[in-house]
Amino acid sequence: VQRAMQFIQRDFLQYVDRGVRDMLGEPLPALQIDANGLIEFTRLGWRNPLARQRAEVQRVGYLLEQDTLYRVYWNVLDRAADSEPVLQELLTGVERVEFVALDRSGNEYSFWPQETGGAPLDPALRLAAIVLRIEFPPFGEIERVWPLPGV
Repeated sequence: VQRAMQFIQRDFLQYVDRGVRDMLGEPLPALQIDANGLIEFTRLGWRNPLARQRAEVQRVGYLLEQDTLYRVYWNVLDRAADSEPVLQELLTGVERVEFVALDRSGNEYSFWPQETGGAPLDPALRLAAIVLRIEFPPFGEIERVWPLPGV
């Protein structure tokens, strides 16, 4: 559990407000939480010790399938049709995972970004932190809050 939390914390502490493009060329926000519970965002600090031709910025996500929590990442930021995610198994035996966006006013959102109908977002409603709630026997529910840098 501690190792998984270290992975997740490291990713959130490296968060950067950089959107990407999906495999159809449509823009994706820097951070999104969808109806399937998948959280996906862009982070800095992707080490490149072999000096491969790739960005030092990485798109990552977390997904619960069956009872396993996976860390998901892509080898490119702006995806092509053949861009496949890489899955890293973090924890098994997980009963529930919930990622929640927290705005500057302390409101929680199960989906992010919020629809504004084209209107500018109220500064008090800007993204401030991510809350993780994970239910994992025998520990019960564990909750962590990570403020996002630079937002």
